[in-house]
Amino acid sequence: MTDTRGPQAQYEGYATGPLPGEREPAAGKAGPYHPPQAYQSPAGGTQDGGTQGGAEGVGGTQATRLPRTGARTTPRTRKARLRVAKADPWSVMKVSFLLSIALGICAVVAAAVLWMVMDAMGVFSTVGGTISEATGSNESNGFDLQSFLSLPRVLIFTSVIAVIDVVLATALATLGAFIYNLSAGFVGGVELTLAEDE
Repeated sequence: MTDTRGPQAQYEGYATGPLPGEREPAAGKAGPYHPPQAYQSPAGGTQDGGTQGGAEGVGGTQATRLPRTGARTTPRTRKARLRVAKADPWSVMKVSFLLSIALGICAVVAAAVLWMVMDAMGVFSTVGGTISEATGSNESNGFDLQSFLSLPRVLIFTSVIAVIDVVLATALATLGAFIYNLSAGFVGGVELTLAEDE
């Protein structure tokens, strides 16, 4: 069988040339890489970079992007809308118990300070004398308001009210947490909108 294709051309340069990794860099100063641009700049571009849009102008000069007029300069406040889906009854009971104790202590101190101020102003002696004259008779002196509203008795009465307030407030707050959880299961709970502080 004979070869009828005739003499074939020999690519000696391709066969004997260096590999791509062995080639020496081309002579000349290597500059930064400029990627090709899809759209050419219009012919009306100015030399000082006044072409709007930041495209490359005529002669290879880089155009600057002009700021928009009326642009927003203040940062936008971020807001988040959250929903209180469930209130833990145990945590509600602890917080309400501590707040009720603090409120009871404040009530006792306020009652003591108010009694001292009214006693210094002479309210008890004046009102007590009037009541004694109105309720007194020849056999008795009448009702003694000063002995009835003495400071120890007032403090004991206020302390009892504070203890009752602690028990009732704690129980009502815990019951309110259970009722809120039941209602939140039907309607979804209370929605809150939280915003970032500027």
